Amino acid sequence: MKIVDLRTIRAEIPLQNPIKTAIHSFHSVAVLPVFIEGDDGLVGESYLFSFGRQQLKVFDEMVLSFKPALLGADPEFSEALWRKLWRDINFFGHKGVSVFALSAVDMALWDLRGKALGRPVHRLLGGCRSSVPAYASGGLWLGSSIDELVAEARAFVADGFRAIKMRLGRPRLEEDVERVRAVRAAIGPDIALMSDANQGFTVDHAIRLGRRLEEFDLAWFEEPVPAYDLEGSARVAAALDTPIASGETEYTRYGFRDMLRAKAADVLMPDLARVGGVSRFPRTSSPSRA
Repeated sequence: MKIVDLRTIRAEIPLQNPIKTAIHSFHSVAVLPVFIEGDDGLVGESYLFSFGRQQLKVFDEMVLSFKPALLGADPEFSEALWRKLWRDINFFGHKGVSVFALSAVDMALWDLRGKALGRPVHRLLGGCRSSVPAYASGGLWLGSSIDELVAEARAFVADGFRAIKMRLGRPRLEEDVERVRAVRAAIGPDIALMSDANQGFTVDHAIRLGRRLEEFDLAWFEEPVPAYDLEGSARVAAALDTPIASGETEYTRYGFRDMLRAKAADVLMPDLARVGGVSRFPRTSSPSRA
């Protein structure tokens, strides 16, 4: 098989209810579907997304910049293609938009390979199970009242979720404590409850709040401080019994290496669109070269 086309679509999806976090307020989700077509008619698919359309044009142009390197290539040689594109983005750096674009291309290549072989990607990687635990993450936002939080949390549990995540970041510390208390009471002690500050706190505030929340047995306290502040995150982790989770906005396994060295998190959360796609996700902790 040879690659004959790389194309994208820019789309924006309005949200019925705006999403509010400690540092953002979103009214839409911008999505960039990515398609890599083989000469046999099969199409590998992936996508990138952002909150708001302003960034979408940058994503689109970066993805399409890889087209000359892909046309005529054999998608079975995805490792060689990944290494070539990794070298090509060196001038821009191995973080940010360039890695987003590389990741989208890599995911589409894996999808194309899976379709050609008639097998799901997880089987190509050597799957060891047919299902994985999931937690409800698409709700319990800061804009919801306590009554709305309680109702939504109970609905997640009724749908079969054994773990749910809520956001933190109200103006007053006591408000966050009250909201967590209400959700924990609503779901009981046997449902795992995670919290996410979306990088919105100072170190001191995160420690004060984290200590108040430890009575509610949180599964983790996610991104309490800006993701780039590894030293600050390490201070929070050292001060609390609750595990600190981070990594959604970290790039490649080298970024996770730095997190581990700094002891900045107990739970690592790699994002396929930032670690380099499917090709590099299994290597996040590998000592081998890129």
